Amino acid sequence: MDRALRTHRSPNHSTHRSPRAAQNHRSPRAAQAAAAVFVVGALALTACGGGGKDKNGNDGTSSPSGSGDTVTLPKLDGASLEVAAVWTGDEQKNFKKVLAEFEKRTGAKVTFVAAQDPIINFLGSKIAGGQPPDVALLPQPGAIKQAVDKKWAKPLGPEALAELTKNYSQGWQDIGKVGGKQYGVYYKAANKSLIWYNAKVFENAGAKEPGTWQDLLTTAQTVYDSGVTPFSVGGADGWTLTDWFENVYLSQAGPEKYDQLSQHKIKWTDPSVKQALTTLAGIWGKKNYIAGGAKGALQTEFPGSVTQTFTGGDQPKAGMVFEGDFAQVNIGETKAQVGTDAKVFPFPAVGGTAPVVSGGDAAVILKDSKAAQALATFLASPDAATIQAKLGGYLSPNKNVPNSAYPNPVQQKIAKSLIASGDDFRFDMSDQAPQAFGGTPGKGEWKDLQDFLKNPTDVAATQATLEKDAAAAYGSGS
Repeated sequence: MDRALRTHRSPNHSTHRSPRAAQNHRSPRAAQAAAAVFVVGALALTACGGGGKDKNGNDGTSSPSGSGDTVTLPKLDGASLEVAAVWTGDEQKNFKKVLAEFEKRTGAKVTFVAAQDPIINFLGSKIAGGQPPDVALLPQPGAIKQAVDKKWAKPLGPEALAELTKNYSQGWQDIGKVGGKQYGVYYKAANKSLIWYNAKVFENAGAKEPGTWQDLLTTAQTVYDSGVTPFSVGGADGWTLTDWFENVYLSQAGPEKYDQLSQHKIKWTDPSVKQALTTLAGIWGKKNYIAGGAKGALQTEFPGSVTQTFTGGDQPKAGMVFEGDFAQVNIGETKAQVGTDAKVFPFPAVGGTAPVVSGGDAAVILKDSKAAQALATFLASPDAATIQAKLGGYLSPNKNVPNSAYPNPVQQKIAKSLIASGDDFRFDMSDQAPQAFGGTPGKGEWKDLQDFLKNPTDVAATQATLEKDAAAAYGSGS
């Protein structure tokens, strides 16, 4: 879930809420697909953002400076804003550089408020005390809906809507809507359909990057035959297992079924769930395919599942580890270099198309004002996202951010696959579920899939347990 994004947000990332692993549970944040080549070149496309100026060129706005600015912002001298997010470390530091550019272009003063997770609880206490931040970055569509249901969130104004329409696919717009109204600007995304691999292991084994599930099984066997366990799985964090399931299910059952299961409009006893679990068992139930076996995987948290894949020289504990773009943070804790020692390929196609599973954080206005609306407009523009993209550790769903803004070929590849998915991506399923089912350690889907990893032979029993837990959670809305 985006928890993935958040949880491991490692010492200082928030984007990877891996959950609970570390601090957030959302994550941060979608994935691959396709072949379509993302054509960039759009930054110049809105060179001025439009806007009527008087004969002197002065309309009380901050006009593009000619340095690549694409959006016109109002002059906000004397205005002040508070922006709340759970981000820490480099992620917070880099976002503050984006806010500094907004200050420079508008004259407003912006203060970053470090929130605790879950941010909805944090915001509730701030609002109860009469001091809500002006804008908050919220994970999960459910968090946006909660903010709307509690009457905290304010709809986006026409300027922000225009910027959003210009720069985002319809799918990314829609997940920021509640009741048909646009409340969220998805400023940050996660590509959660990636498999990272130890390049030396692949080289020694003569293994190739797979394009299909069958190819992945062949690659795994090739790695195994070379003397290295194929997969590392952080099963102690149940959200990693939900991410495995979601990628297999989306590719195999298709987007329509994925949406139905996400909303519990079909039951977990559906044949499509049986098919996905049976497919997963082809890896989870294969003796010696998972580092430490099922028992070892269930004792391995997400950060360790990554680092053990990229330490140990020619004999790491595993050759591959599945998870989102945020795994780069954990790879950074080893001596492995992303792009040379640590490489990545899209989660293979299980059905006709490779899956594209995403997470993300949306900017939502809590105190409506000209300044808050201007900040939402700025965050919906390529200008803001391009600043943070260049700093690394960040992924934007904004289709008009130049791919060249990302600092290395690996991040460019990840960004390209997210944008190429268009409206075909799907938001993390467990992030859309009631927390009792999709987001609580030791309960619901997390626990049920951990039990399935331990014993992937009885698919029907696992389905029955998943359905029982889902029915209870969706029925209560908790």
